[in-house]
Amino acid sequence: MRNPTRRNRNIGTAKQGAGQHNRLTIPSAGTGSKHFYERLEPYEKTEKIIHGHTFIFITEKHHPSSPHACTVNDIARILSYLPPADYGDLKFIVLRQPKRKEEIISHVWGRLIYSYEFENEYYPAVILETANYRKPFKWKRNLDPDDQQELARLREDGHVFVEDKRSFTTMLESAAVRNTQLYRTLLHELGHYVHYLTLVQPFAEDAHEEAGDKREDNYFRLPKDTKEKFAHQYADQWRAKLLLAQLIPFERME
Repeated sequence: MRNPTRRNRNIGTAKQGAGQHNRLTIPSAGTGSKHFYERLEPYEKTEKIIHGHTFIFITEKHHPSSPHACTVNDIARILSYLPPADYGDLKFIVLRQPKRKEEIISHVWGRLIYSYEFENEYYPAVILETANYRKPFKWKRNLDPDDQQELARLREDGHVFVEDKRSFTTMLESAAVRNTQLYRTLLHELGHYVHYLTLVQPFAEDAHEEAGDKREDNYFRLPKDTKEKFAHQYADQWRAKLLLAQLIPFERME
């Protein structure tokens, strides 16, 4: 395995994380500083061993209006259905409460972070962020093809949108958000990481660090559409397999 601490050189850059349908971004921290999604308020830490692989679940305290849609046990159950080879160096699963400013200008369902700093360790992380159930969630009417597909996915997850002259609007509900994050976003972000492993990991034992850095940089230079296509395909394929096997959906696990 490549040493995840070496990837810390990407902190504060666009290489560090891939969010799903981000609109705007919060200013990044300087190199060597914690990024905004690494600055956690009071949190609980839970260790789970799945197929011999250790995951650390980090659950940040949430606002009263923004409970976490998925539980640690929900996520652990989904991970247990996936091939252990797809875990790679992934260690941190973060249930995060965004700050109010972040909710406004950088709302995402989830993020993959290739090098996440937590308690002085650096490992890849998947973050699932809370949703605000008191504010309308809006999409513009003028949607490009990718956004049209995303809107269709959200409707399939159970989100009910009302259309007017300017936008599609819904009031988020926990059951629909759970469907989105647990059965799609989690798999989508894992898909990004599997894509990374596919292109970089087979050569991880190379003696020359420069060669490894070049492969990693080539991955991060891939067009966004290429990476999104791979992640969507991974998520769609696994969601279909789990549905066919009647492993999902399942009741919330506390």
